[in-house]
Amino acid sequence: MQYINYRENRQRGTADFPLEYHHVSPTHPQYNMAMHWHVEFEFIRILKGSFKVIIDDQEFFVPAGSFVFIPAGALHEGIPYDCEYDCLVFDMNMLMNKNDSCCKFLRKIIDHEIEIQYVHYGSYNDFHQSVWTLFDAISSKKEGYQLMVLGALYQIIGIIFSGEYFHSVPEQQSRSHRKILQLKQALEFIESSYKHQITLKEMADSVNMSPKYFCRFFQDMTHRTPVDYLNYYRIERACYQLLTTDQSITEVAYSSGFNDLSYFIKTFKKYKGTTPKQYLR
Repeated sequence: MQYINYRENRQRGTADFPLEYHHVSPTHPQYNMAMHWHVEFEFIRILKGSFKVIIDDQEFFVPAGSFVFIPAGALHEGIPYDCEYDCLVFDMNMLMNKNDSCCKFLRKIIDHEIEIQYVHYGSYNDFHQSVWTLFDAISSKKEGYQLMVLGALYQIIGIIFSGEYFHSVPEQQSRSHRKILQLKQALEFIESSYKHQITLKEMADSVNMSPKYFCRFFQDMTHRTPVDYLNYYRIERACYQLLTTDQSITEVAYSSGFNDLSYFIKTFKKYKGTTPKQYLR
């Protein structure tokens, strides 16, 4: 699983079965879920430890035995703490068929007419059991698991409506949503420019803000300064290159936007708690 691009834009599974499943443990190369977004929906279940998730401008601490629902287009980030977790990213349109009585419910979710509760703590109700059935089926890959997955997804949608695990979304776009769109624009600028030496003013200019206002805006939205997040993103990119290419540590440093090897090593240790060489081991 890679979260190198803030906007993930790639095929999930196959055209006939557009789902993507990942089991993530502390040894996974992308253990931390960097801030990103995608056009599909996502379920995350927490198996061990705890997981801090930020969805748009809301922050949650999620313990083991709980799960998270992330709507399409939501900007999200996850920080695991001694955690194992599963992710399932899927295209809701795969559930659409000619049965209008079912499609009208799916359309409310796809068109964001309703907002489903983000975090569901381990209460072991019918919603919880259906999500666990979904993950157990997709992780088993047993003969016929596709039928189990589709059945569980339909059951989950039914439970969302019957249990009223949602609320209506106001027709008028909220101020908070406009701020999220601005943040996405800033993050996409960082993604496209991180290899180069970029200034705070250039980041602020990407969303037509003054540097002072941009710093306050960015920290309010991400709980990091713009420069801190730029370095964090560069280190995440460097980790992925170290594990997936034959480039030397020096080459990775320069291709990740650092022009000084010692500063790269110092920054790497700040975010990863170890040196690049030790990380490779």
